[in-house]
Amino acid sequence: MKTKLIAVCLCLISSVAFARGGGLGGGHSSYHSSSSGEHYVSGYTRSNGTYVAGHQQTNPNGTKYDNWSSKGNVNPYTGKEGTIDPSK
Repeated sequence: MKTKLIAVCLCLISSVAFARGGGLGGGHSSYHSSSSGEHYVSGYTRSNGTYVAGHQQTNPNGTKYDNWSSKGNVNPYTGKEGTIDPSK
């Protein structure tokens, strides 16, 4: 009986972890880690006088598939879904 109870508890805990984005990487995930996968870009003024506000940005790594603007990803700061096809 004790073994069954432990098994049920483990199933419930792993189900919650999977639902929070710890699953197999499918679908949208708003999981955000404070590790070094991103950095802050300070605001600046373009040559035409337009001001660009400071913002968070993913670190460059040679792939477009993990950028927040890529389809299937969600920007954890704005909640906005990506719209750019990373295969192009």
